[in-house]
Amino acid sequence: MLDYIKTTMRNLEKNGIKPYYAESREDVVPLIKTLISKGESVSNGGSETLKECKVFDLIKNGDYDFIDRTGLEGEELRQAYIRAYGCDTYFCSSNAVTQMGELYNVDGNSNRVSCIVYGPRQIIMVVGKNKIVPTITEAVERVKKCAAPPNTVRLNLDTPCSKTGECVSLKNENSLICDGCASDRRICCNFVISAKQRHKDRIKVIIVNENLGY
Repeated sequence: MLDYIKTTMRNLEKNGIKPYYAESREDVVPLIKTLISKGESVSNGGSETLKECKVFDLIKNGDYDFIDRTGLEGEELRQAYIRAYGCDTYFCSSNAVTQMGELYNVDGNSNRVSCIVYGPRQIIMVVGKNKIVPTITEAVERVKKCAAPPNTVRLNLDTPCSKTGECVSLKNENSLICDGCASDRRICCNFVISAKQRHKDRIKVIIVNENLGY
């Protein structure tokens, strides 16, 4: 195991966040099966990492009460989001994980970050080693350069970063965490840093020794 992954896992543990290690993406689903039980209610945030690790295939296979928001709109979508807050396990990734043991996440709609903060009985995050950064400063920069721009492209959102490949705020001297464009399609709306946790081990982070997602 790489030293910076060991450091990250040790500091996550200190912060009350339970770390796990997977050598490859193929190891993720077998590990998750040990952390959830058949019949549990499960839901998820949007995530390329979960897709790449075939987590969606697992939770949709009929063994779990899957709260699926795919294709829903209006009140039906709202009700699916509300049900997700009360689910047993919520799956997502993290935009960045610091070696200090903090999680940094930025959302537009913000159903994901709100579930991370409170609601589901447990959160299981799957994170590639490419998302580990030294500090929150680098985590902020990572989102502005590596996470938000490709996500706007994936979602077909007409924002400045979808065209330039990085946040317009990076051109500013001493750019602040919440600085960004004025687009109505902006996806960087709510910013959440998860540090020391009161509810020990509610958040579980599986660090995969591969580059995954954005």
